[in-house]
Amino acid sequence: MAVLDERRPLYEIKANLFKGLAHPYRIRVLEILSAAEEASVAEMLTATGLEASHLSQHLAVLRRYGLVVSERRASVVYYRLAHPQISELLRVARVLLGEILADTDGQRDLVAGLPTIPDAR
Repeated sequence: MAVLDERRPLYEIKANLFKGLAHPYRIRVLEILSAAEEASVAEMLTATGLEASHLSQHLAVLRRYGLVVSERRASVVYYRLAHPQISELLRVARVLLGEILADTDGQRDLVAGLPTIPDAR
């Protein structure tokens, strides 16, 4: 089930893109990759606290939806964002979330405490 299928309406293709984003750990992985040029699976395991099998499943979804790419070097697999615009999408989502939660002080403070997402490369 790839994101791009020219026979489907654009809104369905776009919905598939958001399916790839539709899990907190996948968002976390994308944030990790936004903050670095690339990250190894071991680095992402440490940063997320996930078990290797669970991280592998999330990475497979992100690859299937065209959000990340991987490269094996010797015995280490590295991941990076497939498109720099993903960082911008995460930043816009965070701003929107901040505006939605603006009426709740505790939630706003929570959003303010999140790590920054760097500009697209």
